[in-house]
Amino acid sequence: MTTYERRQSLLELLRKQPSLRIPDLARNFKVSQGTIRNDFDALETQGRVMRVHGGVILSDQEHFHNDSFLRRFQMNALAKQAIARHAASLVSDGDSILLDASSTAYYLARVLAGRQKLRVITNGFEVARELAQNLTNTVILIGGVVNNETSSVTGLLSEKIIAELHVDKAFVSCSGFSLDRGLTEVNLEEAQLKRKIILSAHQVIALIDSSKFGKVDLTPFVGPGQITQLISDTGLTSEWVGRVQEAGISFTLVDLEAIPIS
Repeated sequence: MTTYERRQSLLELLRKQPSLRIPDLARNFKVSQGTIRNDFDALETQGRVMRVHGGVILSDQEHFHNDSFLRRFQMNALAKQAIARHAASLVSDGDSILLDASSTAYYLARVLAGRQKLRVITNGFEVARELAQNLTNTVILIGGVVNNETSSVTGLLSEKIIAELHVDKAFVSCSGFSLDRGLTEVNLEEAQLKRKIILSAHQVIALIDSSKFGKVDLTPFVGPGQITQLISDTGLTSEWVGRVQEAGISFTLVDLEAIPIS
């Protein structure tokens, strides 16, 4: 295998299994750990991967059409990856699911690459593009007003379509979460659409990385009592763990895993 072929294989493996570790990769490719680190150095120089605290993730910069989504994609990336991996375990072949336009939902879409015959409804450009690559899936991108800042579609047309649909599971994220206000958003139209989303879903699964706990943004869209399951990461403080338990919310904390860079 040439250096180029190995690096392409690394990119493909990183897309499918973000938690692979450098010692395992070295054994699989029968090279030294230093060679794998050099590969990631070269891929970072090319803009194909980027270093984050504790690991390496795919850049995907060339895939995104606006800087705003890229910034959100890069923020707390390891936590979002871990949350997405666990959320994906709740999805089976043939499920009908609804994903919002969040960067966390995009991470989930990537992990769902191996699922078959999903029926997906989303208002997110990037989510739709990712899941539509699997030709067995049926992907419905909701119509409405294009918001380039959030890579999403919102408005009355979107809300009317969602009101007529029913899905097994809705996966939603937020910009802030508190026990008083629930999930909140900075964008009014996004929040309004998400209120409609939860009414069409049998289960509402909240994907909230630990950095968002205690933050309250402009408007709420899901109350704590409407959450079927909350998934966060082990960066959540013990105080917040206790508060969520006392509130009676079913939740799971997932470990942060990534390819170590040292």
